Amino acid sequence: MDIKECPNLSAPSLSSSTRWWSKDTVAVVTGANKGIGFSMVKKLAELGLTVILTARDTERGRKAVDELRRQHGLHVYFHRLDVSDSVSIKAFVDWLRQNLGVLDILVNNAGVSFNGLHENSVGHAETVIKTNFCGAKLLTESLLPLFRNSASKGRIVNISSRLGSFDKMRNPKMRKMLESETLTVEQIEEIVNLFLENVKKGTWKSQGWPEYWTDYAVSKMALNAYSQVLARRYQDNGRLLTIICFCPGFTQTSMTGGKGTYTADYAGEAGVRLALLPPEDLSIGTFHKLTHTGIKSKM
Repeated sequence: MDIKECPNLSAPSLSSSTRWWSKDTVAVVTGANKGIGFSMVKKLAELGLTVILTARDTERGRKAVDELRRQHGLHVYFHRLDVSDSVSIKAFVDWLRQNLGVLDILVNNAGVSFNGLHENSVGHAETVIKTNFCGAKLLTESLLPLFRNSASKGRIVNISSRLGSFDKMRNPKMRKMLESETLTVEQIEEIVNLFLENVKKGTWKSQGWPEYWTDYAVSKMALNAYSQVLARRYQDNGRLLTIICFCPGFTQTSMTGGKGTYTADYAGEAGVRLALLPPEDLSIGTFHKLTHTGIKSKM
């Protein structure tokens, strides 16, 4: 994966001159009752889009929607969605199809980690993979038919992590597979299943997997790889849909125990700016990382 600096992303604008969206533009944000997801919902709603806030906990999701209404005067939709549950995904997709009919922006933000900042347990590896990779993939595939085919381009923003960069994979054979231009979804699933098998056998430490937050890193590595496969699919068929990954960096969320370099609002606004880039500034299959000076990108 070659690094390409994108100066135009250092301070992406949300000014009226670059505005391509309207109140009819539909955005879905997963895992959005708090943290970065909540901040993205708030900013998208402030900018006038139709936004659906989803969360696996109904009470917390409704509380978040009520906070947006009472404290900020914003109206957003809520629907329960547990991305680790295929039945929940189907129910959400059916609701979206029946009530709004189309989709323009999907932000796959829902994710879990069960490690403290200086821990590296894989005791919940299956749940981490199922939520962070399998759930995001299944939801994306289920929603693809609903994306509006317009000149403004549909957008999928996968909230990812630099921990999932392919250079974190220390097994040369698997790294080569991940970096291949002919990589398939089936091969990504093979890698993920091999990791889970190594975890069950207790051999994962010696097999070349990422060293830090291993289960989380593998889940994000798989998500990054899937994003590239999906990007190539839509680049080849000419449909107006772009897929990008966004790493918010070390952000103050529940996952980091409230510690971090950036606030959730700072990271959330940066994510929204990426999601709302003018169509001519969009590059398909890119990885964007938040920094103090803005956003840096890889191709």
